[in-house]
Amino acid sequence: MNTNSNTYTIVYATVVVIIVAVMLALVSQVLGPRQQANVELDQQKQILGALKQDISHCDDPAALFFSLVKDTLDVNGHPVYVAVVEGEPKFVLKLKGAGLWGGIGGYLALDKDLNTIYGANFNHESETPGLGALIVELPFRQQFEGKHIRNDKGEIVSVAVLKAGTNAEGQEQVDALSGATITSTGVSDMLKANLAEYAEFLNVKPCCGHCKKHGEGNCCQGEHHHHGEGECHHHHGEGNCCHGEGHHHGEGGCCHHAEQAEATEAQIVTE
Repeated sequence: MNTNSNTYTIVYATVVVIIVAVMLALVSQVLGPRQQANVELDQQKQILGALKQDISHCDDPAALFFSLVKDTLDVNGHPVYVAVVEGEPKFVLKLKGAGLWGGIGGYLALDKDLNTIYGANFNHESETPGLGALIVELPFRQQFEGKHIRNDKGEIVSVAVLKAGTNAEGQEQVDALSGATITSTGVSDMLKANLAEYAEFLNVKPCCGHCKKHGEGNCCQGEHHHHGEGECHHHHGEGNCCHGEGHHHGEGGCCHHAEQAEATEAQIVTE
């Protein structure tokens, strides 16, 4: 075959492309599971950060993760990680937003009341080092601990991230990062937008013990009430004790997400 001909050039190039494609496919197949495992481990570490776990000297973060996180709920495509920390249920919500130069994200852990922030962890793709990138550091994250995502009326209003000395009407707030206004605003907007996505979950009120025992008293807190002997209804749907992920009031009583963590807690005690 004439190596100077166009036919030879085309055939040679085609063979090289095929060989390279096969090699890349094999490498991807071999490394794919390992890469996925690394992605999952990184996610687990971030969730542990929101749960205020120090993993700097932890030999097996994955084992620690599974010892705390007992279940994962799906709320319209958004995950809720149900954890038990020191005997108390925690609910971790996934966050996703935009910063100055790229995407930002993180996880927000709430107490059983679905109002008080237990911990927060943030990440970023390409924020400015020493400025916007400081959202990942403890001094910024710890400001959120103990803050409330609801106002006095019980409405979800999030937590504002504002310059020191600026007041947010009807919201609790934390101080923005100096010199990183856009990134700080991005965190504030991310919290508000993502909490709105989780509204269906967050607005389901915990059911009390009376409901579960078919006894007297309030079936559920907030908008949920006991209606008659042994019956549990919700204002917006007969037969429903809790809306959203709640269940009918039958054998086993009235259920709520928070009670899944309680059941998990009980399981830990028995183990």
